[in-house]
Amino acid sequence: MKMSKRTALLGGVTLTLGLGLGAAMAQETVKVVGVIEMSGAGATAGTNYKNGAQMAVDEINAKGGILGKKIDFVVYDTQTNPGNTRAAVQRGVDEGAFAIFGPVFSGPISASMQIAQKAGVPQIVGGEAAGLTKQGVTTIFRTSLNQADAMPKLAEYFKNDVKANSVAVVWVNNDFGKGGRDAIIPELQKRGIKIAADIATESAQADFAADAIKVKSSNADAVFVYLNEEESARFLRAIKQQGYDKPIVGETTLLGAKVIELAGDAAEGAKGHVGLSVDAPNPLFAEFGKKFQAKFNYKSDHNGIKGYSGMYMLKHVAEKTGKLDKEAWLKYAHGAIIRTKDEPGILIDSKFDANGDVDRESFLAEVKKGQQVITGTLPPVNKF
Repeated sequence: MKMSKRTALLGGVTLTLGLGLGAAMAQETVKVVGVIEMSGAGATAGTNYKNGAQMAVDEINAKGGILGKKIDFVVYDTQTNPGNTRAAVQRGVDEGAFAIFGPVFSGPISASMQIAQKAGVPQIVGGEAAGLTKQGVTTIFRTSLNQADAMPKLAEYFKNDVKANSVAVVWVNNDFGKGGRDAIIPELQKRGIKIAADIATESAQADFAADAIKVKSSNADAVFVYLNEEESARFLRAIKQQGYDKPIVGETTLLGAKVIELAGDAAEGAKGHVGLSVDAPNPLFAEFGKKFQAKFNYKSDHNGIKGYSGMYMLKHVAEKTGKLDKEAWLKYAHGAIIRTKDEPGILIDSKFDANGDVDRESFLAEVKKGQQVITGTLPPVNKF
């Protein structure tokens, strides 16, 4: 059908008006693109991270947004795939995102962070791998403690509390697991603790019977477990089936609510270090946990806290600069100290250093009667 000149002109006017309306709407919002593992091996961590962030967005928007502009939070599922993550970060940059939120797993972060760096877009991530903030990328900020800061605390725990002379180390062979393995082993050795076994496993591994047998055969005084959540639960079941009765120690991913749920009785007695927990003796964590449970009908793990506090970090820094300017945001965020008295949504006093690493209190925990119980509080690495 042939279009008349009048129809074409009207169509052009409509298109122009539509584009103008879209631009006007964009100016009234702050676009934040979530690049998050909603499926695949990272689905548990990613779903918690996204839900925590969404809860913060809803709260912030209900109170007027950031500098009077509502947050437009759009989430793209990376499927825990580094290639998909790169594509999603690029999409967020192309769409004019003020910030990229995620991912959680260290491997996909490493594969994508150069894109945000090149565009000058802040990227708030959940990964722990020590190498992420050693590459000169100035746009990345963690919501997790760096492994390089967490592992000395764990090594001290092995020496002083567990009183282990030898440890078997079980780790997942990805950026997260290798980073943890490379950080904990020298810290243990510096304290005179022998590495009785060094056991690599695979991401999404289903059967840990052989690994459990290796641990038991090593005669180590304790085992350090550094796996993703689902694999942690499978390993706990496998090691308990071997009748292993020595200390099973890990980091946050061994002691989370999902691991306890999946492992059942096999999680009983597992202990270690956690960076964040709704069970910590912190009224703001407790209040967050109640709200999260009411909204999503399950208990948040540390990733939910990371997503929530990360979104409030984004808000706080923007408001401190007084403008929605990426360069100004990045400049202020490096070295920023955010205290709960000034921004309750951060949930715990936090400092972000020149590399984007966060420092704050952390906790010792143990699984007792099917619950994560906090047994101690550890100070920040550096007083602030």
